[in-house]
Amino acid sequence: MSSSITVSLIFFLLSLGSTSSLPSKRSGYVQNACSVTHYQNLCVQSLAPFSSVAKNSPSKWARAGVSVAISDNKDVLRSLLRMRRSAFGKRDRVALSDCRELLQDSLDNLHKSLAVLRTLRAGEFQEQMSDLATWLSTALTDKDTCLDGFEKTSAKSAMVRMIRRRVTTSMYMSSISLALLNKLAANGL
Repeated sequence: MSSSITVSLIFFLLSLGSTSSLPSKRSGYVQNACSVTHYQNLCVQSLAPFSSVAKNSPSKWARAGVSVAISDNKDVLRSLLRMRRSAFGKRDRVALSDCRELLQDSLDNLHKSLAVLRTLRAGEFQEQMSDLATWLSTALTDKDTCLDGFEKTSAKSAMVRMIRRRVTTSMYMSSISLALLNKLAANGL
């Protein structure tokens, strides 16, 4: 009886040892994926939940990056759509309206990108990579252009500072997506 308890205890302890290395493996996967980005801390923080699925797959990391960028873009756009135009001065209202339109365009490009990333084919890979690079670059540029619109506005406004902060983070997420796409393009399917 005591030998079966000992054997059970040994198996239990061995299973603890193997699962304790799982978080470090998962952390290693996301660290490796994010090593190509300019915003590594944000990348690791945002993409860590995908580690167990994406592992060392550049295509899965690219999909994860675009998925997170979509989610972030939607949140920022929703927030901008809820803002009352009357709370802004004339120049800020124009910038807000332009920014809403630009973020919608960015979101459309991110959705197109995710659709293509879900259907990658070896025979069309180079063409798909070219389209994806164009769409993700455009999504990034749209956010940069949105920020430009607020450059000459009332910087003292808390709402404008919040918009700048949120759009900047969203721009970083698009940059991460583009870096992960470039890694996929370099590594191939």
